[in-house]
Amino acid sequence: QVQLVESGGGLVQPGGALRLSCAVSGSIFTMNRMGWYRQAPGKQREFVASITSGDSGDSIKYEDSVKGRFSISRDKTTVSLQMNSLKPDDTAVYYCNANLRTWAWGPREDYWGQGTQVTVSP
Repeated sequence: QVQLVESGGGLVQPGGALRLSCAVSGSIFTMNRMGWYRQAPGKQREFVASITSGDSGDSIKYEDSVKGRFSISRDKTTVSLQMNSLKPDDTAVYYCNANLRTWAWGPREDYWGQGTQVTVSP
């Protein structure tokens, strides 16, 4: 069984900063991609950032609207999202995602955290 536990959400004023963290635990054989998605009220869940670890290093991707403001990092089985210069449009529930195998010949599957609320408001 795999668990993803998020922390760090909250209420912040526009221009402020928050740091989200997600710890992945359980039966992990390999985990090569970790990332963050978000879902605002009345909207579909959207990609925010991902970090993919490979033999040649880490590959990082960001959604266009967060480039230059958000920074994703990974330390073993923990992924973090540093969010700076926050805007009201960043208000959403943020979900941690991990793509991993639980055994050597098993399929890569997506696992999700429970979500953490980020609210940007004066």
